[in-house]
Amino acid sequence: MTEKPAKGMRQGLANYGDAGFSLFLRKAMIKGMGYSDDALDRPIVGITDTFSGFNACHRTVPDLIRAIERGVMHAGGLPVVFPTVSVHEAFSHPTSMFLRNLMAMDTEEMIRAQPMDAVVLIGGCDKTVPAQLMGAASAGKPAAMVVTGPMMTGDFKGERLGACTDCRRLWAMHRAGEIDEAEIDEVGGRLMPTAGTCMVMGTASTMALMTEALGMMLPGGAAIPAVHADRLRHAEATGARAVRMAEEGLTPDKIMTPAAFENALRMLLAIGGSTNGLVHLAAIAGRLGIEIDLEAFDRLGEETPVLVDLKPSGQHYMEDLFRAGGAAPILRALAPMLRLDALTISGRSLGAEIDAAPADWGQTVVRGLDDPIYPKGGIAVLRGNLAPGGAIIKQSAAQQDLLVHEGRAVVFDSLEDMALRLDDPDLDVKPDDVLVLRNAGPKGAPGMPEAGYIPIPRKLASRGVKDMVRISDARMSGTAFGTIVLHISPEAAIGGPLALVRDGDRIALDVPGRRLELLVGEEELRRRRSEWNPLEHAGSDRGYLKLYLDHVTQAERGCDFDFLEKPQRIARTPLPTE
Repeated sequence: MTEKPAKGMRQGLANYGDAGFSLFLRKAMIKGMGYSDDALDRPIVGITDTFSGFNACHRTVPDLIRAIERGVMHAGGLPVVFPTVSVHEAFSHPTSMFLRNLMAMDTEEMIRAQPMDAVVLIGGCDKTVPAQLMGAASAGKPAAMVVTGPMMTGDFKGERLGACTDCRRLWAMHRAGEIDEAEIDEVGGRLMPTAGTCMVMGTASTMALMTEALGMMLPGGAAIPAVHADRLRHAEATGARAVRMAEEGLTPDKIMTPAAFENALRMLLAIGGSTNGLVHLAAIAGRLGIEIDLEAFDRLGEETPVLVDLKPSGQHYMEDLFRAGGAAPILRALAPMLRLDALTISGRSLGAEIDAAPADWGQTVVRGLDDPIYPKGGIAVLRGNLAPGGAIIKQSAAQQDLLVHEGRAVVFDSLEDMALRLDDPDLDVKPDDVLVLRNAGPKGAPGMPEAGYIPIPRKLASRGVKDMVRISDARMSGTAFGTIVLHISPEAAIGGPLALVRDGDRIALDVPGRRLELLVGEEELRRRRSEWNPLEHAGSDRGYLKLYLDHVTQAERGCDFDFLEKPQRIARTPLPTE
């Protein structure tokens, strides 16, 4: 007879060599927190506390915790809050991506180490949601996601503003001399008027919508503004649902299936979402032994248009999407393409949730399949001798006449080299050149920073140049725009072809043909390879940096640590067409 797994306070006991003593001591210790025996006999729902004084995106986490606790208690459970790492995009050196795996490890180990029957994860800022889903996937306890939600929009001289698409646009105008120091300082005080995540289709908004499509969030939660009362009501409902999930044993592997990941990928394409979403989803899937098939994903893009009129691919903001119905109208429009039988944390299928969603009332933020914002998916996958492992471009946010282009390479060897030379008046650069940044990938920077949005050199920006073809092994913020090729793999720091590019080489980009080519002969490339030397990082002999450099994978595998992936790949997604 199989022994039932331990529940509540009896699970995961500290090892003193005497299980009875371990439970006795645990209960004695926690009674110091004021709990009664009745409370300690209830299902335990852990709640991650990701509040940080360095994280404005998570300013409302204390309010969300109180709402989740209320829901857990109403449903007969015991809520227990515990802290984890909190990561903010602008307050993480060298980059938040460098620390995402650390947060994932912390989340996983704290779920494993502490007695809980289910967990509610509170994320928001870009890397926190994928980190928590990665950790929860590996920990294997019933888990539900709550996000802090987007900010409300700001204004400047009568113009509606959203972080950080408009912050990038206005900063570019400042670099070009169109906005002076006083004005850009004033803009900085108006871009982010409330708590919450960026209110455009950046990585945070992308991950929230993908998480709802994935089934790991209760319906309606992706787009609620951070300061809206509905955000607290959604959190309360999630707390109550977590108690039921604990009773049902509804673990992440039952939700995050290949079909569910395909639904999330459809959502990514339809919203013109952040390119980071693909990297993060690959990492989450890898924890469950599921591989993202880039070619199949690209085929999805051929049939999945961009439907959401939201910056940077459109004009609206997340609060407008919330008023239009949030994820529901997107999912309803995509329904003919979705795997509707995929299970969600509500206990119902995605199809059932779409059917139960409020009817579309004639909003204009989300278009239908017959009237898209952009006729194909927002992201295209490229291959070629410069990217044998793949590269991506956010074609919906690019200058369309640059999607087929050949130009002369202007190469920056590192972030430091780019900072030193980009605005040099003597830089040999022309508008039809291809800007190349290398050694900015997972190991090169390290941490694969969002440096792929290479600024237009000042001498060209001052002449009115708004876009150029830019390529790198780095990432780009989902709030950014332009004809920018990212995630080139293998990266330059491990000897990928990008390491062999030299100033003056010709580079050909053909997005419709899905090609990225360095127009240099094989013999010359072999000669250059013989001269290549790997990068060295100061301090790489110890600590987290050593762990990171020794084990981080390339972009197509999600930049996770190789030892945290499930050893065997059990499935691929998107699924084959029936």
